[in-house]
Amino acid sequence: MPTFDTDVLVIGAGPAGLTAAALLAEYGTSAITVTKYPGTAHSPRAHITNQRTMEVFRDLGMEDDVREAAVPNELMGNNVWATSFAGRELARLMSWGSGVARKADYEAASPTAMCNIPQHILEPLILRAGQRRDADIRFSTELISIDQTPDAVHATVRDTTSGREYGIRARYAIGADGGRSTVAQQTGFPFDGESGLGHAANVWFEADLTRYTAHRPGTLYWMSQPGNDYWVGSGTFICVKPWTEWVMLFMYDPDEGEPDLSDTAVSARAAELIGDPGIDIRIKSVSKWQINHMVARTYRKGRIFLAGDAAHRHPPANGLGTNTSVQDVHNLAWKLSWVLRGHAGEALLDTYDAERQPVGKQVVDRAMKSVQDMLPISQAFGFRPGQSAEEGWRGLDELLSDTEAGRQSRTSLREAVSLQNYQFNAHGVELGQRYSSTAIVPDGTPPPPYDRDPELYYHHTTRPGARLPHTWLQKDNQQLSTLDLAGHGRFTVLTGIGGQAWLDAAEKIGAELGIEIAGRLLGPGRDYADVLGDWDRAKEITDRGCLLVRPDHHIAWRSNDLPTDPADALRRVFTQVLAH
Repeated sequence: MPTFDTDVLVIGAGPAGLTAAALLAEYGTSAITVTKYPGTAHSPRAHITNQRTMEVFRDLGMEDDVREAAVPNELMGNNVWATSFAGRELARLMSWGSGVARKADYEAASPTAMCNIPQHILEPLILRAGQRRDADIRFSTELISIDQTPDAVHATVRDTTSGREYGIRARYAIGADGGRSTVAQQTGFPFDGESGLGHAANVWFEADLTRYTAHRPGTLYWMSQPGNDYWVGSGTFICVKPWTEWVMLFMYDPDEGEPDLSDTAVSARAAELIGDPGIDIRIKSVSKWQINHMVARTYRKGRIFLAGDAAHRHPPANGLGTNTSVQDVHNLAWKLSWVLRGHAGEALLDTYDAERQPVGKQVVDRAMKSVQDMLPISQAFGFRPGQSAEEGWRGLDELLSDTEAGRQSRTSLREAVSLQNYQFNAHGVELGQRYSSTAIVPDGTPPPPYDRDPELYYHHTTRPGARLPHTWLQKDNQQLSTLDLAGHGRFTVLTGIGGQAWLDAAEKIGAELGIEIAGRLLGPGRDYADVLGDWDRAKEITDRGCLLVRPDHHIAWRSNDLPTDPADALRRVFTQVLAH
């Protein structure tokens, strides 16, 4: 059996695997990516794409491609609860940073905007980004077995078209093969949590609902009728293409029997929840899935790493699945590349687990909590287990009545809807990850206090471990984000007026270590002009201080001022960060 050699084997070509392939190719690292599927996703699946993921795509030069194909943020905002599309609207929440109260928070935090792009549209764009960089991505190639020795990962794969088997020997491997990960199973990664906590079905269909949605554009429409107090109500409609293509999501109890998923049955369900018998419905596909609440206890075992759904499995609440997956490999890819090129020690790879596993646990727990926090909405509607349809409709009538019970129900509903901000405006969860590992060098300062809820609000800081804050700068006649000065697989030193010695030191240390360290001087009248003064307010160091920013936009270290020997300071920091 022939065997091919590569530096990194990526198993899986979903959002995590494809992004890993593109990033590794961008960094000049040899990699082979395999997937058993013949192509990219063939159904919508995940769709919410948050600002941090858009920043990764910006780093890869594909942000404009995503924006062009996506439903823009201004059409995402209305989160609607109603008895049907044609029926009574019961509640509404402005979500994803689109409401007046949150819009400025989101716009100030990032040069990018959230968008709604279904997975079957997003994946081909990431694939194209990898192919432009000559990434080796092999479809219809199934992983048969994988194990490792002290010096290599050994895999056997099968071309599912020809039946031909061959070996791949790699120095490292990334298991990005989804929630039923063969890599995780065969290599014995331990998991915490539970699976099978709920059962759901997705129905992808076409129907022109423009008359019911164009005036209240949104991503999610929750249909609530008596007899169902599930997280998704009687059925949740996810916008795939305004306003003619949808996914209807509903839950069921398998103890009561499997649902009828024939086209006739699901069309009837959709018609009831649309509430307009004149709407033509065309079913495209139907699938089933389960709610899981699981996270790998470790993301690394020897030379094998887990990323994406292979590492963390949770319900789609908060829209964090694809986002966390893409961000996983943005953290891992540069580390693998630097170790493989001899620029960093093997211990740098341990920081992937140290930094991303806590994020995975936070995301899994937050998503599950958001599911549980939907129950007060159905309770406010007056829905109770075991009640008759008539009792349920009376509860809805009471909600709108001029009675004390009605007033109490409306107060409960307002509180229940407000609670959904933790699912639909959780900016701190989306953007506020702060890492702690040996690839972060503390500066001796305590963590800055949160002056607002850390899940709802993003708090920018330049303390080591945090993501580099975004502010707008001007270079000549071009507007740039501070994030545009970093990334691209290299470390970056940012300093201000009086900090030229840091740039000289970066050039010196770069030559000593054989690496590129980008140097940027920010300030009025300099190459990167802080014309609005926003960077001066955000940087939390003096003009003569410096920030050392990692390739993944996170701050590795900062110095408040200029020391006597800045080159020696940088040398000591790089020695730790790169595990020399």
